[in-house]
Amino acid sequence: MNIPFLSAQGPDNLEAVVEPVEKTLSIMDLIFGGGPGGILIMSVLFLLSIIAVYIFVERFNAIKKANKIDDHFIENIKDHVSKGSLDSAIALCQNQNSPISRMIEKGISRIGKPLKDINAAIENTGKLEVSKLEKNIPSLATIAGAAPMIGFLGTVIGMILAFHEMAAAGGQIDIEVLAEGIYTAMTTTVGGLAVGIIAYVGYNYLVSRVDKVVYNMEANAMEFLDLLNEPA
Repeated sequence: MNIPFLSAQGPDNLEAVVEPVEKTLSIMDLIFGGGPGGILIMSVLFLLSIIAVYIFVERFNAIKKANKIDDHFIENIKDHVSKGSLDSAIALCQNQNSPISRMIEKGISRIGKPLKDINAAIENTGKLEVSKLEKNIPSLATIAGAAPMIGFLGTVIGMILAFHEMAAAGGQIDIEVLAEGIYTAMTTTVGGLAVGIIAYVGYNYLVSRVDKVVYNMEANAMEFLDLLNEPA
């Protein structure tokens, strides 16, 4: 018994019928496919990412420059101070132009006053220098915390809109439209987490670099104060 509608089709035709159509999804589709709300959230996250990268690069260069100092700097300072050449010691500090040299310069300028006053002057200068090094770093921490929350906000808004379409459609729910709305809404969470992770890692790295500079400042300040405590 022949089956005409089967015999009329070859194997290639059957494969063409059952083969699913592959749909590709680009990053741009995800970003700009979420409607006005999704685009707004992604734009805010993009702006935050630019700010985070700028802060990291600017602070990284500033901290790297602050940590550069001649290995023999404190030895030369000791030599000048022990010989009474305070002007030469101050000139050496000004040539270095770093937080450590500015802190030592302040201490040299107070030589002749009580040791307590010299220590206070060095400590106050050190606090000012650390404050300069930490400039804008708290903003990086804020971005690290705020970006994921903004991403979650976009996702919640997208889910609300998707369920609103379900309620408005009644029994005629288009699963494809609903699915597209949901995965587009989820992209804001991915974007927020990505920006937050980058900012968080950058923040911790910069804090560790600042701590290293602070340690070097304290070590050099102690060496300088030990010099002043030495008997004449």
